[in-house]
Amino acid sequence: MAPEQILVITGMSGAGRSTAAHVLEDLGWYVVDNLPPALLSSLTSLPEKDGMHGAPRIAAVIDVRSRAFFKELRVALKELPEQVQVLFLEASDDELVRRFESTRRPHPLQEEGRILDGIARERELLGDLRAAADLVIDTSALNVHQLKERIESTLGGSSIPELRTTVLSFGFKYGIPYDADFVIDVRFISNPHWIPELRDHTGKDAGVRAYVLAAPEVSGFIEDYANLLLRLAPSYQREGKRYLTIGVGCTGGKHRSVAVVEELAKQLSAHGMLASTTHRDLGRE
Repeated sequence: MAPEQILVITGMSGAGRSTAAHVLEDLGWYVVDNLPPALLSSLTSLPEKDGMHGAPRIAAVIDVRSRAFFKELRVALKELPEQVQVLFLEASDDELVRRFESTRRPHPLQEEGRILDGIARERELLGDLRAAADLVIDTSALNVHQLKERIESTLGGSSIPELRTTVLSFGFKYGIPYDADFVIDVRFISNPHWIPELRDHTGKDAGVRAYVLAAPEVSGFIEDYANLLLRLAPSYQREGKRYLTIGVGCTGGKHRSVAVVEELAKQLSAHGMLASTTHRDLGRE
């Protein structure tokens, strides 16, 4: 019996591949670490060879430790069936440098240069793969627990037959999320920060949500955007896309973006779309 799903976990060194692999293993996936790309096709018959019951989900961690990485992986992905998908983990240069310095380990492509030199080589090597990935997760602003929650909400189901959407709030002052397919700017909404009784609350609180959603143009804006996404979803599915990230930003990621994310995800879910929420910068202020 063929596996229910095969996921290739790849991306930048230091961006969280090991964490993602451990989370999937805890969710019941069969995880293979540091698999040579040439052996990727053998995973389709792994359940039969290992005597597994049912059709498990299999994740393979593949990275630049496999020296013939790029050429072999491109060939392998072309030969594999449609159930194979690619998860690409990303992070900013500054954050990757900080992580390597904190562990006092060199970058695998650093050679005799700096950590940044290794990062630049790896970005160039992985550029086409990142562009073609089914799901890109930027871990720059995520701690281990937040990445775990993101993986669980996105890949925790028994199967992913439909387009799965993550609606993500963020603060523009902390940077636009690299992994967003759409970015919505909601700074046109009156800011609850200037209302003393609302300032210390967040967009998850009823009072703030009521204030943010009160204006007719806001509720209409959210409804229009939900309808747009619902219209586009079948087209994305036809093109083989299974994951969609909608970034919703305000100044600090505390009030307006959080409230809009909750409402937008609610409307998408009400129309049958698989939608989950995450709040990247909540708590940073």
